[in-house]
Amino acid sequence: MSETVLLVGGGGREHAIARAVADAKHGELYACASNRNPGIESLASGYEQLEETDDEAIVAYAQSVGATLAVIGPESALNAGVADALDAADIYAFGPKKAQARLETDKAFQREFMDRENIPGCPDFAIFEDGEAAAEYIKTYDGDLAIKPRGLTGGKGVRVIGDQITEQEGIEYVLESEYESFVLEERLIGEEFTIQAFVANGEYRTAPAVQDHKRAYEGDTGPNTGGMGSYSDATFALPFMSEGDYDEAVKIIDAVVEALPEYNGILYGQFMLTKDGPKVVEFNARFGDPEAMNTLPVLQTDFVELLRAARDGEKLPELAFSEQATVCKYAVPEGYPTDPVAGAKITIDAESAGDASLFYASVDAKDDGIYTTTSRSFAVVGVAETIREAESIVENAFERTGTDGLRVRHDIGTDELLEKRIAHMNEIRGR
Repeated sequence: MSETVLLVGGGGREHAIARAVADAKHGELYACASNRNPGIESLASGYEQLEETDDEAIVAYAQSVGATLAVIGPESALNAGVADALDAADIYAFGPKKAQARLETDKAFQREFMDRENIPGCPDFAIFEDGEAAAEYIKTYDGDLAIKPRGLTGGKGVRVIGDQITEQEGIEYVLESEYESFVLEERLIGEEFTIQAFVANGEYRTAPAVQDHKRAYEGDTGPNTGGMGSYSDATFALPFMSEGDYDEAVKIIDAVVEALPEYNGILYGQFMLTKDGPKVVEFNARFGDPEAMNTLPVLQTDFVELLRAARDGEKLPELAFSEQATVCKYAVPEGYPTDPVAGAKITIDAESAGDASLFYASVDAKDDGIYTTTSRSFAVVGVAETIREAESIVENAFERTGTDGLRVRHDIGTDELLEKRIAHMNEIRGR
């Protein structure tokens, strides 16, 4: 039986989801988003321009196309209760309801949940409802802190004392910031990685680990972004970690799923591999962007069959991934993220990308071509036997098509950066 799948969202992550649905045997895709993504539009039978937070309009569109399944991409839609609204209309939504999505959308809830349920890997933390109290805590805390606004910030609100800013700058941040409530946590030192788990009916299946690169510029410098790119290896672990490290992180995911039996959708664990093992940086309640573009291209299991099993309460299929490495690099407008300049014409397309895959994110499709906006423009992904080969595929695509008006973190996935990661982890572990 064919399924009609509604995709909510129009970024690079959603383009990867759209391709996974299009590649499935029994799925017809419809999509809705606030922007027009030409990559998703080319794969969908219908595309409606709607705000991702407009639950009533999304339900009406889902009903109009006869949707039997829905996949929710962005956290803003989850926070708006779109999954709740779709489920209330008897349309199965692969994405947690608003109450469960608080695991991402409310960082104070996240840490209190971990503390209450004895979830392993929780750092020391304190919650503050005003900047003055947060500033006083920073002054008296013995050590460096990660400063996190309580709600959603698009991956750009966190400041880390001793890494990005000084203690005095941290005090100024909480006093002068647009945000009012903060979670202050001990600074975790190590190497970050993420694991995305497919969760439904009290079960879960995990994907290979991915390392994202938040900092804007090469050498891990500059302000945080939504993610400049990422890589995964041909195994489930990454070069700087062991299979045992991966398994320890999965035990943390296991504890969360056990404590939230009604959770449904993607559970994304962002971990810091420290000298004491994996610690939780945060949880997200949806696919990562860019991590979805590493995971879904190597997923061999039929994505729609996975969604169908989740909806019907059946045992989730064991996930099969090709034993290949991936490298994803985002092209962003010049000046991103602090002072982005829109309007550059994008010269790359699916055909000119060659062996690489192209995923559009935030672009402006006009009659005479596709142009940049002020957000991340598109991602190029290479898949190969090794990280080195996958990285070369991406770079070859950029060299053929050019990047005028765009900026890329070319160091992602390179031997030099990988060796730096391995050396850093060996130093932390005293090897």
